[in-house]
Amino acid sequence: MRRKIPSTAALTAFEAAARHSSFTQAANELSLTQGAVCRQVAGLETFLGVKLFRRSRRGVVLTEAGDGYYRQVAQRLDGVERDTLDLMARKGQGGALELGVVPSFGTQWLLPRLVDFNRLHPNVTVHLSSRTRPFLFADSGLDAAIYAGDGRWPGATATALFPERIVPVCSPRLIAPRKRVSAETLAALPLLQQSTRPYIWRQFFASLGVNIGHDLVGPRYELFSMSVHAAILGMGVALVPALVVEAELQDGRLIVPLEHPFGAQNSYYLVCPEAKADSPVLRAFRDWLLGLVHQP
Repeated sequence: MRRKIPSTAALTAFEAAARHSSFTQAANELSLTQGAVCRQVAGLETFLGVKLFRRSRRGVVLTEAGDGYYRQVAQRLDGVERDTLDLMARKGQGGALELGVVPSFGTQWLLPRLVDFNRLHPNVTVHLSSRTRPFLFADSGLDAAIYAGDGRWPGATATALFPERIVPVCSPRLIAPRKRVSAETLAALPLLQQSTRPYIWRQFFASLGVNIGHDLVGPRYELFSMSVHAAILGMGVALVPALVVEAELQDGRLIVPLEHPFGAQNSYYLVCPEAKADSPVLRAFRDWLLGLVHQP
């Protein structure tokens, strides 16, 4: 069945005209005449059966339908251009991996180690995208993701990497001159809340056999990196994965005021759509990750 897709020339002319709000500027950018751009856009409107522009005193303005279509077309043309330049740069060798990660994990743990992957696989490019909440692969444009959870992801294959270890951290100044405090003393300090894990403090104190009434009270942050920075500034105690505060604990900007093994029953997983599980690029990345986490 033949696809119902407009010509690339028509889409390119429409995108340029919409971006500039001008047929004249679009024509200059594309090295065409203004008439040629007008004909391409008119042909596209006929093909769609929808009016994309309306005339105004300042030139042309997108209709409501045209504005929504422009956003979709611009995104897809950007993707085609990016993939084309990537393929040209690699001259058909290797590949690219679009990977979704939690920002703090990607910045603090994965990025410093990607240097090793780049050395071993110079023809593979790994692109990182921020994802803080669950999503559907079909709507994301991603090839895989690394997340902390129970390994269940509809329509995806999950590879376990390592258990998640959660630790409370704070500035040394917050409890000085003490280095450690009891669970009761910790509960009396300002508790920095994580919006993506609203009950994490309740679970933590429950694992200690402590019941407090204000475990959901405190400033709320979406990213672990925000909570970590707030803790460094002495604003309270953050409850975060140990792997995102390795450097801060090592240089003394943060301390663990209460040693208590707590994993929130989560592990880190590499997940990918079942259809992409055998991709050579993804397989190379997965093997590298597993080798990394299983090092003695």
